[in-house]
This record gives sequence, C-alpha cells and structure tokens, in this order.
Amino acid sequence: MPVLVIGATSQIGHFLLPRLVAGGHRVLALSRQPRPAVAGVQWLQGSLPGPLPDLPPLGAVASFAPLDVLADWLSGQQSAPARRIVATSSMSVLTKRDSEVPAERELIARLAAGEAGLARECRRLGIAWTVLRPTLIYGAGLDRSLTPIARRAAPTRLFPLPAGRGQRQPVHADDLAQAVVACLGSDAAAGRILAIGGGERLPSAEMFARVRDSLPFATLPLPLGRPLLALLARLVPGARGPVSRLDADLIADNTEAATLLGIAPRPFHVDATMWRLDREG
Repeated sequence: MPVLVIGATSQIGHFLLPRLVAGGHRVLALSRQPRPAVAGVQWLQGSLPGPLPDLPPLGAVASFAPLDVLADWLSGQQSAPARRIVATSSMSVLTKRDSEVPAERELIARLAAGEAGLARECRRLGIAWTVLRPTLIYGAGLDRSLTPIARRAAPTRLFPLPAGRGQRQPVHADDLAQAVVACLGSDAAAGRILAIGGGERLPSAEMFARVRDSLPFATLPLPLGRPLLALLARLVPGARGPVSRLDADLIADNTEAATLLGIAPRPFHVDATMWRLDREG
C-alpha cells in the first residue's frame, strides 16, 4: 500500500522521497503546484487544509504540515485513511514555552494543541501514530534559521557572529527522513512523541562560526556583543525571541529515538552545498 507524503517539497520531504523509493514503497507526494516527474513518485496536487484529491487506501502518511491542520483533516474522516501516521512537531514546544514574546507563546500553544489533537484523532480512528520533535533543522537549504544568514553574507561579505553561551544541536533533514522511515516500520514507536536532535551539541557561537567557515567566499566577521544584541532586540521585533535564547540550551535527548529507531544522527559538519547559494536573492 502506498505512502502519502504531505509536505513533500519541505526540507525533510526533499530527502524522504528518495529514501522511500529506494525502500520499495509506492509514493504519493502532495504539492500545491505541479511538479516534474520523479521516478517512483506520483505527484498529487493539493494541500491541507484544502480538500485533497481522491486517495487510494494508504499504508501510511508522513506529514510535515502543521499538526493542527493534520488533526482537523483526520477529524473529518469516518474511517482510518492509513494504518500509520508519522508527523513532525518541534522541540520548541519545550524550549520556547516560556518565551517572552507573545507570538511565540501562541505558536507553541498551537503546536501543543496540534500534538494532542493528532493523538486524539488517531486513537479515534485506530491509527498508529508517532510525532517527532526535532531541534533546529538544516541541510537542504530550505530552513529559515541558518540558510538565510549564509545567503545574506553573499552580497554583503559580512557574517554576524552573535555572542551566546547556549548549546545547540542542529539536526540534518536527511537524518529526520531516516527517522521517519524507521518509524514507519517500528511498532515500538507507535503512540510516542520522540525528541530528536543532531549528533553533536555545540555552543551557538561555534555553530555560527562553522556556517561562516563553510562559505565558498571570504567574509568579514561581525561580532554582535550583548549591548548591540539588546539594541537589535528592541528595534527589530522578530529578533527579540532569538536574542533572548542565545544563552539557553536548545537541545534534545536522543536516547529514546536512538533506542526505538536505531538511528544515529550525524555531527554538525556543513558545506556550501547546504545553503543553495545559487538561489541567493
């Protein structure tokens, strides 16, 4: 039976589709826009919360859509559309729950409600479910954290290096794709929310420095000390939350995911191909 991938063009979907095809799965990939043909993948046009095209009986759903939207779709089903669902949330549910930024607290409340709603609907329909809570995701040039910094450095040749003592644990999108595939075949992972971070914890300053070192051109380091960061947080509303967490540890305990899924995420080793610099601007 086929696997439906919702959010197939996301950074995890980018790596998941070939992994599913290589594993012999029939893949149905959902996209808002028409997509060029890919061997082993049948593209379907549609998105949640809008109506989906007619679907055959599914073996599984891998979803990278917002959890509350996925739960709402399931709430309209009278019978299980699939035997198993694997979906992604975020470690932000824990690391940002006490944020001083109201918009961030609202987002975290939505994530938490989405997790609960998905579990509730899956229990009602008799679907085995697993939710993955990743840390900061990188690797496909589609993230909104590290890739924008790398791309902005191309025209300016300046690279900001914020001061901060907090630990970071970036996780490669392909390691998450591997975890999704493992969940599809693991009865032990059913009914669980699994934290998953990268294979290395490092200070946030070192994380930014490695991104800078990976660039294929020279940049001038731009240290951002605490007075400048405080000013930035006051002047740029979107910077307030990230600045407030520079000394916080944004990490995950991989023990349960590693035990249940048999995965070992890679250390944070980056290169220029991960930032898609040809798409800058």
